[in-house]
Amino acid sequence: MVAMVCHSLVARDFHIRRGTDMTIRCDTAAMDPVVRSALKMLAADLHDVFGICLVAVTESDGAIVVRQSPVKLDGRVRKEGFSLTVGRDGRLYVEGSDSHGIAYGLLELSRLIGVSPWTWWADCTPQPRDEFSLKQGYQNRQAPAVEFRGIFINDEDWGLTPWACHTHEPAREGVVGERTHERIFQLLLRLRANTLWPAMHSCTVPFFLTPGNREMARRYGIYIGTSHCEPMACNVNGEWSVRGEGEYDYVNNSEAVRRFWEKRVEEVASQPVLYTLGMRGVHDGAMNGAKTIDEQRAVLERVIDDQRAMLRRHVGSDVTTVPQMFVPYKEVLDIYNSRLRVPDDVTLMWCDDNYGYITHMPTADERRRSGGNGIYYHVSYWGRPHDYLWLGTFSPALLVQQMTTAYEHDVRKIWILNVGDIKPAEYQTELFLDLAWRGSADWHTHLQAFLEREFGTDIAQRVLPVLAEYYRLAYVCKPEFLGGTRTEEADRQYWNTVRDLPWTVSQIDLRLAAYERLEQVVEDVWARVPTDRQDAFFHLVKYPVQACAEMNKKLLIAQKARHDLAPWQASWQAYDSIAALTARYNQGYNNGGKWQGMMDAAPRRMPVFARIDATSQAAALVGERDTLARFNACEGRGRKLRRWTGVGYEGGAVEIPDGQRLTFEFDATGREAEVELHLLPTHPYNGRNVAVQVLLDGQPSDTLDYTTHGRSEEWKQNVLRSQAVRRVRMPLDSDKHQHRLDVRALTPGVVLDQLFLF
Repeated sequence: MVAMVCHSLVARDFHIRRGTDMTIRCDTAAMDPVVRSALKMLAADLHDVFGICLVAVTESDGAIVVRQSPVKLDGRVRKEGFSLTVGRDGRLYVEGSDSHGIAYGLLELSRLIGVSPWTWWADCTPQPRDEFSLKQGYQNRQAPAVEFRGIFINDEDWGLTPWACHTHEPAREGVVGERTHERIFQLLLRLRANTLWPAMHSCTVPFFLTPGNREMARRYGIYIGTSHCEPMACNVNGEWSVRGEGEYDYVNNSEAVRRFWEKRVEEVASQPVLYTLGMRGVHDGAMNGAKTIDEQRAVLERVIDDQRAMLRRHVGSDVTTVPQMFVPYKEVLDIYNSRLRVPDDVTLMWCDDNYGYITHMPTADERRRSGGNGIYYHVSYWGRPHDYLWLGTFSPALLVQQMTTAYEHDVRKIWILNVGDIKPAEYQTELFLDLAWRGSADWHTHLQAFLEREFGTDIAQRVLPVLAEYYRLAYVCKPEFLGGTRTEEADRQYWNTVRDLPWTVSQIDLRLAAYERLEQVVEDVWARVPTDRQDAFFHLVKYPVQACAEMNKKLLIAQKARHDLAPWQASWQAYDSIAALTARYNQGYNNGGKWQGMMDAAPRRMPVFARIDATSQAAALVGERDTLARFNACEGRGRKLRRWTGVGYEGGAVEIPDGQRLTFEFDATGREAEVELHLLPTHPYNGRNVAVQVLLDGQPSDTLDYTTHGRSEEWKQNVLRSQAVRRVRMPLDSDKHQHRLDVRALTPGVVLDQLFLF
């Protein structure tokens, strides 16, 4: 008897073994549907990995015990927090502050046993295991840094919508149905997100007009939000022509517009919705009926008051408890800056400029608002000066730099990422949502962990430098920008003509050689990829790297060929290679054509995607220019500097705090020098301007202000080349051979990339 008692007091580890079904105790009747959905996902994962069943029990504790209990981090209870703990009895206790926390805790166990969040969306099928264990005393406690975290499916015309309605769940044209949305919601739960802005182009049947969609969102606990031009959970672009009456105009047709909004609020009042307040035009344009800023401000204030009255009537009498946001996007930012009155409990949803540079950081007053601040960010975009919809080339380093800065400015209420069709931007999506969960991340370490999880240590070590260079090269120039074309310009004939970039022959040759190396490494690694990982590797690594390399060949070899410096045939072969790679992407290797129709290598049929016709160019290419000195910003020295690894043309840039200096030393003779600064094209953090000053041998330059406004020509040049450039001629002290140059920040937000002296 004594021996039995002593044995029962021995601490035990938690084990999962192949052939032994798991028991779990969870009062699902008392839980929200999201918990039942997470349990279903975990059960499928356990079956895939161990070949076992998850058996629910009610009268005993089970090997896994699930319960709702306040989860504290940093001394306070955290919403959506979870805790995994192995007790002395060997049971795994999964606790959550609420239903979402429990769901994330259950799916954390899926992560621990080796199930990737991309198990379905990137064919990263989990590897079978015989056993898994956690030591007695193990504890894993987490909670989100940002309250609402999610994605916006946008510009879906060439990917998600045709794939969904023709391949995944064949239906009438344009339907993205409940089966597709279930897969999207499962991905969001696995990525610890809770919000979706659904696809909203005219090619897609609106989310709430598609049977089963809203019910599926409720089942997975996903907040449905709407974008900057879709107030009150209404897809105006797709719904006004169906449900609206007359013009979408709050000045001249306000009663019909109110009925349009209120009917939707009545329909969705019982489920999680993140309501967008305000009003714009039918599709991403300025509102009708009000012309001046003052008129627009007056209309918007009336609109917001009326919308909140609807929420009081149908969602909650205390409207401050209903999640709401206001998005100062494009022209609406000008209206907001004219002293628009926005209720304090409404989240201010700031935006980037569509190319990754956040246009506004909250002021001290905005940071104190009870509604907090949010961000709407792009890693895919349709519009001026040029789309980038094809490949997921957006710089992870820039994403981290900008979002970390936003988080440090208390942008912590809502983070939404425009992901295009999801598929081309898998990695950026996970990085963004992990940042929203944790508050910070090192992108290089994060990317390494991502690759190790999906492909193992050996392949990850070989591919990590390839992807780091792939992102760096695309930061210098995205593949869609290589033709020197633009979209939505007045002179369409001129801007639809592929032309030379202002690059020297040596710049072109160095870039082509870099891509040749990347392609070769990927091809060598491909031979090592296991059969069951071929589709995943092709989608996440091989296709983006090789298709991007071939796009560079197609356009840069064509640029040389126009000057009789290369054969046209090489450009045409690259065009054919892109077509072959894209066909393979859609056909797949072992997935049975699961992704047929998802990848289109010419979205919007832009001229840059076409086969380049043979032409001649008499004018010479840009010539080389001799330099007195050149530096990467990271070569400078100074106090309180912040170095951003991976950002910039050479993989490193330096943020110079307001009033601080970055110092360089160089040898040169002469009477004067031209100083050329290459900076990140950031927008003012102080709401006014972004500016620097150069001091050469102690002599200061004038203020070099590089603030841009709206979609100016300078802004277009900046985002296409990922740099703002300022030049100044300054005297050299002719009595010295060694010189000192200081770059002094005159405002917050200054990030220096490169420095040249001529």
